[in-house]
Amino acid sequence: MKRKIILDLAVTLDGYIEGKNGEVDWCIMDPEMGFLDFLNQIDTILYGRKSYDLWGQFTPDPDQSDADHELWSIVHSKEKYVFSRTQSGNDHKAIYINDHILEEVHAIKNKPGNDIWLYGGASLITTFIQLGLVDVFRLSVHPVVLGEGKPLFVDIKQRLNLKLVNTRTFSSGVVQLIYHLDGSEK
Repeated sequence: MKRKIILDLAVTLDGYIEGKNGEVDWCIMDPEMGFLDFLNQIDTILYGRKSYDLWGQFTPDPDQSDADHELWSIVHSKEKYVFSRTQSGNDHKAIYINDHILEEVHAIKNKPGNDIWLYGGASLITTFIQLGLVDVFRLSVHPVVLGEGKPLFVDIKQRLNLKLVNTRTFSSGVVQLIYHLDGSEK
């Protein structure tokens, strides 16, 4: 079965993925949400360069919980691709892609393996949506309205018809919505 690209994101009720100063303090990390299960479903992560610089090599503080350290250890065990217009080459932690995004992503999808997490940021998400490369939208809507910040969807030029395949509600107030691009297999 072909690997799927999954956009997995926390989003506010008013559609922001971070606050106006980049804050994500509103994001609830609830074990009930099964994030570790999601991480075990994927083996590859796709980052934009800014997102990679912020989170791609993130190390939790020593005083953070064992669960946080375990989570980041699992994240860092995945194969990582960084999409950048300016930075090229590979290091031992990531492979950089500068152009031919459609061809490069199709090559990644055709490799054997598990599903692929499209981590972001916003401009990479827009590019992937415009190229029709997102198979699954896994959005965790948080019970907060920020009023301003970085919106999830920017510069989308064409309509996307999605099919709701799952909804989960958590005691934290988060509602997870999973959509497939209409017409893609389940």
